Amino acid sequence: MINSMTGFGRGEVCTDNLKAVIEMKSVNHRYCEIVLRMPRSMNVLEDRMRRVIQEKIARGRVDVFVNIELRGENKPLVKVDEDLAGDYVRAANDIRARLMLDGNVTVNDLLHLPGVVSLEEPENDVEQWWPVVQGALVKATEGQLEMRCREGRRLQSDIKKRSEQIAVMVKTIENRSPVVVEEYRERLSQRINELLEPGKLDQARLDTEVVIIAERAGITEEIVRLNSHLAQLNACIESDVPVGRKLDFLMQEMNREINTIASKSADLVINRTVVEIKSELEKIREQVQNIE
Repeated sequence: MINSMTGFGRGEVCTDNLKAVIEMKSVNHRYCEIVLRMPRSMNVLEDRMRRVIQEKIARGRVDVFVNIELRGENKPLVKVDEDLAGDYVRAANDIRARLMLDGNVTVNDLLHLPGVVSLEEPENDVEQWWPVVQGALVKATEGQLEMRCREGRRLQSDIKKRSEQIAVMVKTIENRSPVVVEEYRERLSQRINELLEPGKLDQARLDTEVVIIAERAGITEEIVRLNSHLAQLNACIESDVPVGRKLDFLMQEMNREINTIASKSADLVINRTVVEIKSELEKIREQVQNIE
């Protein structure tokens, strides 16, 4: 089953001392690009987090948002520098007396002065956070994979339907190809008869000419390769491994074959069918850009 590269997942794990919330979103990308947005104190866990994600996700740009909330003994402590606050008050009173100003320093004034109140972070062993962070990360990854899988099923259904339509149209071209040669023979014979006297037509020369034209305009090889590519396409969308790059390559090859058929054929029916096939291939190609 193919997966999309678009998805979102969220994981949350709480303990008495720590709460970890991780959100992940992914979009199309040629390779697997993981962008972690988390507190600097967690940098020591970055490699492990990347490995957890890479075990499940092969392609796509994955943005990971990590939010850590410390609880209990791990919570930051409010620290008040009483000596500094006293210095501020004395300095304010001195200025008020010297300049004969009104007003007193309030507690609210002191709280806004630099250095009076600060947060003291407790010494935390980030390594001890790993089980909680890992649990949240696994939940977020699984949630994203579920969404990518659901979208993949929709892509698979759409591609399969269009592939079947293309196969029918390729069969139309295949059936039409020998008729085109015979119609060319009849037109050429009629034209020669109009130009020559009755009974002067060289049948052997006519047959040779028809064979030469048929070889130049022959599309049997292109049809065989198109059918082969269609078979590979159908096999890929049933695969359990990432096939996005292979599908992209198949789309390029199928477009190459159908363009060759268009350049070789001057038949109205074949050319009209070629246009319809190219339209369906373009729609599949757009879908393939989102497949892992």
